[in-house]
Amino acid sequence: MLSAQDMREAVDHGRNVRAVYVYEAPVRLWHWVNALAITVLAVSGWFIASPLPSLPGEASAHFLMGYIRFIHFVAGYVLLAGFLGRIYWAFVGNAHARQLFVLPIFNANWWKEVLFELRWYLFLERAPKKYVGHNPLAQLAMFGLFLTTVVFMIVTGFALYGEGAQEGSWSHTLFTSWVIPLFGQSQDVHTWHHAGMWVMVLFVMVHVYAAIREDIMSRQSLVSTMLSGWRMFKDDKP
Repeated sequence: MLSAQDMREAVDHGRNVRAVYVYEAPVRLWHWVNALAITVLAVSGWFIASPLPSLPGEASAHFLMGYIRFIHFVAGYVLLAGFLGRIYWAFVGNAHARQLFVLPIFNANWWKEVLFELRWYLFLERAPKKYVGHNPLAQLAMFGLFLTTVVFMIVTGFALYGEGAQEGSWSHTLFTSWVIPLFGQSQDVHTWHHAGMWVMVLFVMVHVYAAIREDIMSRQSLVSTMLSGWRMFKDDKP
């Protein structure tokens, strides 16, 4: 049940509108910083995997790929710092801040809701259900695709970074020393890290589509919620 402090009501052109405060400021800040970091990492990572053609003149006069790698490393640190902060906020924030990390997999009703949402996204259901936080299918996708991919990219990325930092660095000690032997060799880690980038790109595309689709079809706000923190629910009839 929603308390009076969590819910407010308004009238919009004769329709009742409920607004529920869902995402606190640290979660919203992390979302957009994370989105920027992932975008920078994907673009710079693409050029690292597929370098630009050679530039004319002396090599000492150019440092383009060096700058691209530097930007990639900085974005990687931002991703890591933001992720650690997000884990912290899962403990101190509201219940919605923990949805990303906890799945009620032993709840049979939750799985029924997952299947319902899958049918809804496949246009097999006519009327949507409304949820205050993530719907069950979105929660499953956020955990199974986004969260696991972010962890995988951080681990493999800093394992590769630790090669350049060499033995004795924190990244080599925490990641390189065991990740590269686990995969077999450095090039294998590069390959899987690159594949992880495409998984993340595909997830972002589906995530943006689903958010805009729900804004339009389910009469509840998603995109604006990550800006204001409030989720708006508009009744279907006046």
